[in-house]
Amino acid sequence: MIEINYLNNQFIVAMPALADPVFSHTVTFLCQHTKDGALGIMINRPVNMTLGEIFTQMNIPIKSLIAAESPVFSGGPVHQERGFVLHSPSKRWQATMSVSEDIYLTTSRDILEAIAVGEGPEHYLVALGYAGWGEGQLEKEMVANSWLTTPLGTEVIFETPIDQRWSAAAGQIGIDINKLTTPAGHA
Repeated sequence: MIEINYLNNQFIVAMPALADPVFSHTVTFLCQHTKDGALGIMINRPVNMTLGEIFTQMNIPIKSLIAAESPVFSGGPVHQERGFVLHSPSKRWQATMSVSEDIYLTTSRDILEAIAVGEGPEHYLVALGYAGWGEGQLEKEMVANSWLTTPLGTEVIFETPIDQRWSAAAGQIGIDINKLTTPAGHA
């Protein structure tokens, strides 16, 4: 029997040769990876919008200027009209999934209402959309050397400057991704 190792709770880091403009130089946190496919949130692709603009569009009262000035990210090309919040452990919200003991994914309005008044989780990243792969698709991309896998580093998501997340995620396993210029070979 073949044992399958899924990539849940890990980063996939776009290899320098990945030319797809949606995923070029991205870091994606894989929230779910099964035989049926994968779902992840890109953590280093900010959009031209602040969280305050989201609060205003959703008629959510704002009391936290820090939250209102927070960037919003493109989580991926699928369902970009939907919001996803990666966050540190806190109370349970209406639609929360535990990804690991350190990271939760919430899609309900109540977490945004709490963040807007300064009562949300200590760390959070708000994204529009997600990255999705169908059955076997991510595995094929891995074999084609499109992605490098690295362990989850919550500090990469919540504490590393956005423009350094790509190299920081790869750096967790000792790779200077900026020095990789050609696709890796197969043995």
